[in-house]
Amino acid sequence: MTADTQYSQPAQLAQSSQPSQSSQGSQDSQDRATDGRHDFDFLVGTWAVHHLMLADFADPACTEWVEFDSTQWMIQTLGGLGNVDNVTIEKGPRGKPYQGMSVRLFDVEAGLWRIWWASTSAPGHLDAGVTGRWTGTHGEFFGDEVLQGKPIKVRFDWNVFNQDTAQWEQSFSYDDGETWVHNWRMSFTRTAE
Repeated sequence: MTADTQYSQPAQLAQSSQPSQSSQGSQDSQDRATDGRHDFDFLVGTWAVHHLMLADFADPACTEWVEFDSTQWMIQTLGGLGNVDNVTIEKGPRGKPYQGMSVRLFDVEAGLWRIWWASTSAPGHLDAGVTGRWTGTHGEFFGDEVLQGKPIKVRFDWNVFNQDTAQWEQSFSYDDGETWVHNWRMSFTRTAE
């Protein structure tokens, strides 16, 4: 069975174990279940993450890839309308420890997720963020950022393969979205809690 046939949304597993609602509240509950707010439910918990990253993803001509591993956890907040994760890398590509975190908020009116990133590589700085939505088991998110003084476009791609494996990829466009340079992949495997 493929991921697309197994899940209508990434969070379907989490929803399938919820008790049934009364008929009066069932339409509201159904709307909430399908409006997108549960799309990141699959990520709750702790993960072993394998990274494949360009050595210098600020350089569109870079072709040297580095690999390293991390641990990541994610918790929900705001009644499921938001979540926070934390990635801890004991020894990053430059031989130093590294921590990063994502903040994700669901905009109910627009049906969109907004995602921001912060890390120890830029203390006190919150990235401009990306916005997007899920279609089935694939999420696509876009944003604008400034990298070394130059405007770029950013794309995040999420793919959920099953309840225990997922993948995130980052790409930059240096030509206003005409072409994209893939620069970072994180492959997630759920760990036992």
